[in-house]
Amino acid sequence: MFDFVRKHSKVIAGPLFLLIILAFILVGVDGYKNMAAKGATVATIGNTKITQEEWDFAHKNEVDRLRTSVPNLDPKLLESDEARYTTLERLVREKVMAEAVQSAHMTTSNARLARELQQNPTIASLRKPDGTLDMERYRQLAASQGLTPEGFEARVRRDLSLMQVESAVTSTAFSPKALSDLALNAFFERREVQVLRFSPADYAAKINPSDADIEAYFQANTALFQSTETANVEYVVLDLDAVKKTVTVSEADLKSYFEQNANRLSAKEERRASHILINAPKDMPAADRAKAKERAQALLSQVRKAPESFAELAKKNSQDAGSAPRGGDLDFFGRGAMVKPFEEAAFAMKKGDISEVVESDFGFHIIKLVDIKGAKQPSFEEARASLEPELRTQLAQRKYAEIAESFTNGVYEQSDSLKPVADRLKLEVKTAANVQRQPLPGATGPLANAKLLEAIFNADSLEKKRNTEALELGANQLVSARVVSYSPARSLALNEVKAQVRERLVASRALEQAKKEGADKLAALQTNPGAVTFPAALTISRDAAQGLPGAVIDAALKANAAKLPAFVGTDVAGQGYAVVRVNKVLPRNAVEEAKGKQEQAQFAQWVAAAESSAYYESLKQRFKVQIKVPAPGAAKTATN
Repeated sequence: MFDFVRKHSKVIAGPLFLLIILAFILVGVDGYKNMAAKGATVATIGNTKITQEEWDFAHKNEVDRLRTSVPNLDPKLLESDEARYTTLERLVREKVMAEAVQSAHMTTSNARLARELQQNPTIASLRKPDGTLDMERYRQLAASQGLTPEGFEARVRRDLSLMQVESAVTSTAFSPKALSDLALNAFFERREVQVLRFSPADYAAKINPSDADIEAYFQANTALFQSTETANVEYVVLDLDAVKKTVTVSEADLKSYFEQNANRLSAKEERRASHILINAPKDMPAADRAKAKERAQALLSQVRKAPESFAELAKKNSQDAGSAPRGGDLDFFGRGAMVKPFEEAAFAMKKGDISEVVESDFGFHIIKLVDIKGAKQPSFEEARASLEPELRTQLAQRKYAEIAESFTNGVYEQSDSLKPVADRLKLEVKTAANVQRQPLPGATGPLANAKLLEAIFNADSLEKKRNTEALELGANQLVSARVVSYSPARSLALNEVKAQVRERLVASRALEQAKKEGADKLAALQTNPGAVTFPAALTISRDAAQGLPGAVIDAALKANAAKLPAFVGTDVAGQGYAVVRVNKVLPRNAVEEAKGKQEQAQFAQWVAAAESSAYYESLKQRFKVQIKVPAPGAAKTATN
């Protein structure tokens, strides 16, 4: 079928084109858009809907982001019902807050956006040594988030507007010292306790299960004793690195490339300037802006009288927090790096000149031109070191585009082996043993990709040992794999795992015995407080656990201290049981002033977060939010 389509593509193309035209006439472009937008509604915010497709797309982006930032993160966690539901809740929150911004008519001015971008440390890291912004890296930053530079700036503007709504609530959160002291002193209260531990290890030696016990436990828990399905695979990767190895860069090609890029390679004229800035955003009231200009004029007069004092005046008076400590120094910059009025003034000046007051969207500038770096054309030999890898990459990209189709067709047409396509394209056939359906801990490369693993463990791949289709796992990366041998999951025989079964059974019974004896001791203490001898007393609190498990600390601090001594028991997950005797309730230790202020600030943040959460809940009611998908926990409860 594939060969038929390929050989008769011109014959098929005509009728297919007519069908497409007819479909557009009958349905229309808008009809296609509507069809694409349709899908089950998973949540509503008033009249706004979130569809299943939108949810899936948002979760895919979130998974891709997390896999990039945390490569070793377990894929199961990313694709769990809980993770997907968290993405949906985030989507709903974004739309609710956007509705709040719109209803409150809150906007972010261009000046505010510009200040935020200037102060952003990530963007600051993209500046070149001369202080100018590396626009290519800036585009890459935006592209890594699936955005254009314009889209990135629009998102920052939206986030700033959202912050206005949220800060209106959190900034008014009120937490007086008396309230925080009351809460924190109760939270960090100390108690003198004695703890009696009942550990499974103390009972294990006394347990000696029979063969019949072991077999009965095995039969009841066969799911615990299974081998994992695995596959031994071979795979071939077509990517730029592989193609680069086959690319030869000739001297003639390199010289031609140098000539074609002469203008780009030449160093552009750059200027080094210092400035004194008096802030006056465009949206500042006219009267205030006039005062700012007067202040700038007064500073200019001082500079004119003593030009050598420029740096000192900049340190004391400039309102540009970035350059003021350096005496106003902005380092070297080229055209396009500064706002237009500033650039026009700086590039019209001579070395050593001091400008008049220059007005921009940020305020009023006094500029001193410190130095001029003229344009420079590098020689071929000077540019060679950077040009050769650049040209090799370009040639590899072109060649990749040419051979990607050959790779795709090759793994399909000769589906019983990867060697023919590897030999033809000079690629390496790699092998891997004991591959599982989920990436192994620490796995990297193609076999850490869930998409490829899913194709490997597809029924067709496992049963017929055919090549997987050519999968695009990243930019300029195609991979195909083939199962060489497969070992399915199976229930192990008792004789293979008898030692493990006995170990589990002994541990289970020892744990039961520890819990039973602990509960019995607690019951005896309720009627006779002196019935049990406890070890030495400890003073514990939430910030001084004395090596005790969290469950023991919680039980001790929650015990009713109205009548002392008080006795409580708690199950310590997997570690047996503990009986706690509470002897005294002690006040919290005195706190240093600095630490107390830090805790009070933390408590204020908790209060602000609680108020923000309450505000969001009120917005959900106001905008009639409905999440139509049950939360994972609720869904499980409903089915139990």
